[in-house]
Amino acid sequence: MNILIIGSGGREHALAWKIAQSPLVDTIWCAPGSPAMDLLGPCFDVAADDVEGLQKLALQLEPDLIVIGPEAPLAKGLADFLRARGFDVFGPSQAAAQLEASKGFAKDRMAAYGVPTARYGRFTDIASAKAFLDTLSAPFVLKADGLAAGKGVVIAATREEADAELSEMLSGKFGGASAELVIEEFMEGEEASIFVMTDGINYLTLPAAQDHKRIGEGDTGPNTGGMGAYAPAPVMTPELMKRVEEEITVPMLRGMAGDGMPYRGVLYIGVMVTADGPKVVEFNCRFGDPECQVLMMQMEADIVPALLACATGGMRAREFAQLLPAEESPKPAVTVVMAAPGYPGTPEKGSVIGNLHHAGHGEGVMIFHAGTALDADGNFIANGGRVLNITATGDTLREAVDRAYAAIGEIDWPEGVYRRDIGWRAL
Repeated sequence: MNILIIGSGGREHALAWKIAQSPLVDTIWCAPGSPAMDLLGPCFDVAADDVEGLQKLALQLEPDLIVIGPEAPLAKGLADFLRARGFDVFGPSQAAAQLEASKGFAKDRMAAYGVPTARYGRFTDIASAKAFLDTLSAPFVLKADGLAAGKGVVIAATREEADAELSEMLSGKFGGASAELVIEEFMEGEEASIFVMTDGINYLTLPAAQDHKRIGEGDTGPNTGGMGAYAPAPVMTPELMKRVEEEITVPMLRGMAGDGMPYRGVLYIGVMVTADGPKVVEFNCRFGDPECQVLMMQMEADIVPALLACATGGMRAREFAQLLPAEESPKPAVTVVMAAPGYPGTPEKGSVIGNLHHAGHGEGVMIFHAGTALDADGNFIANGGRVLNITATGDTLREAVDRAYAAIGEIDWPEGVYRRDIGWRAL
């Protein structure tokens, strides 16, 4: 079969790499892809959020399955347009993708379905927002309602900071994404990422992961799209995973289906493990980035049958559950993000990255490209904020971490910025 992958980042590179291993696959196409993804299959210069252009490309290529990586095209309804033209698509509808595209929508759905989460309010004006802040105690959580590339969440330590952020966000700090805000009570606990692959009824839960959102070591500094991740996450015990399934996954899937928005694809559940049990921090409508890189490295089974089953449905629950056989003890895996100077602000592009080929050939190591391009001499150069994902597996998490950092030591990119403490919670 032939598969078209939409996207160009590290997540999509990891998906393409994993899908290419399947004996079921003949050809992989990517749009827009990247120079690194072009090594796995032909890339087409059509932007991931160019809904009309991607429809034309799909009609030209006639893929057997289309896998949509990023959230922006899902929020624009790309999956709906492609399904209407007869294609099998891995990715939720525009209606279901509102779980990520609108924080307020997601919170309202959780309230309707009885899913545990933080107390919240939705606001478009400063006066009512400040009145709600009066009912909370510090720290305060402010979220842009719309898509903000993983950077639209601010945790204010004091009321003064909260008031200042409130004004900035409603005044356009995150553009249209913060025209409406969600304000939440702060939840104490440890975060984890749960990924559920589903056809809208049946589901498969992948091993829990944890990521590191802050730019600085010790989880300090501003939020980013993610500076590293690892799996499995020890905090998510079998008992907690069962609670997530019973209290979050099942009610959400049943509720969305009952409201005429069946969720098909992968549902990312950001969980806070509190003293009262797991509560939802956020939902995303796609694989996490960089968690996806870790999960693809860790997964020994062929992912293509599961992707296809999620896209087409029609399987019995037992057959669906057997698509990705659960390993008794999946190998630990870690990914460390190397970013360009200036990230998460304006990144400095154009610096040359050397010795990638050698660095990526260490035992258990794979380098996924998140934001690279080729210069006139054929050298890889930095072309984004998060640039590389150095990913490794090992018999233990310590071994995986050591392999990843050893590979980083082989990369000739003095400008690269990265954290040296990825995996510290588990280690």
